[in-house]
Amino acid sequence: MTGVGAHDAVEGFIEVDGAALEYRRIPATRPGLPTLVFLHEGLGCIDLWRDFPDRVAADTGCAALLYSRAGYGRSSPVRLPRPLTYHDHEALSVLPRVLDAFGLDRVVLVGHSDGGTIALIHAASDPGARLLGAVSIAAHVFNEDRAIDGIREAVAAFEAGPLRARLERLHGANTGVAFHGWHGAWLDPGFRDWTIVPRLPRIRVPLLVIQGTGDEYGTADQYETIAAESGGPVQLAVFESCGHSPHRDQPDRTAAAIADFLQALIGK
Repeated sequence: MTGVGAHDAVEGFIEVDGAALEYRRIPATRPGLPTLVFLHEGLGCIDLWRDFPDRVAADTGCAALLYSRAGYGRSSPVRLPRPLTYHDHEALSVLPRVLDAFGLDRVVLVGHSDGGTIALIHAASDPGARLLGAVSIAAHVFNEDRAIDGIREAVAAFEAGPLRARLERLHGANTGVAFHGWHGAWLDPGFRDWTIVPRLPRIRVPLLVIQGTGDEYGTADQYETIAAESGGPVQLAVFESCGHSPHRDQPDRTAAAIADFLQALIGK
């Protein structure tokens, strides 16, 4: 299969919901396939995906779209604090406008962590025929002690300096907004009982749910709940010796699982 190189991608900005969002589009190498839409984690952006989307696009022949949410990467900043409903805003308001702006009528969402949660919320919102399926990587469907403990450790690492330096390379002037908006919401007492579990039965599209057994931010209860409560078919891929980012910790297995899921989903 013909590979897709970084030089083939198109980068730019698109205005959505009053914000300039940076994006990157990877062209398809096979006609007639859906577009993979990559939704980044709570401290992520386009750049943190590295070359993983290029690899999946090359393996499957699908086009791919990545974008950085407002307050991340080179996208417009946002005011803090982020509302505790920020997942809903992204899933129900911003994401549909992004898909409309690019004229995408057949998509598969690929979301990591917060991005995975956003993908699940969108899938549960009666999104119409254009959503064919979703890949949820280390998503959260409720808050739990492991998430809170992991975020507190991240706060300590940020205040000590090393994490801040790594994030500055990704987010530049948005570093403070990205980090404080993320941990401020998750550690807010009002977020302790946050859950999207009651919405899961409304999901009708097929799901691929990926999580590592060593996830620093979530227990097996997360993927087991998604599998038990979702209204559509769910395929689980649980990786041993893998942390919160399977696409970085075990990229071969993660890419293969997504390719197999897409093959079964679209039959091509």
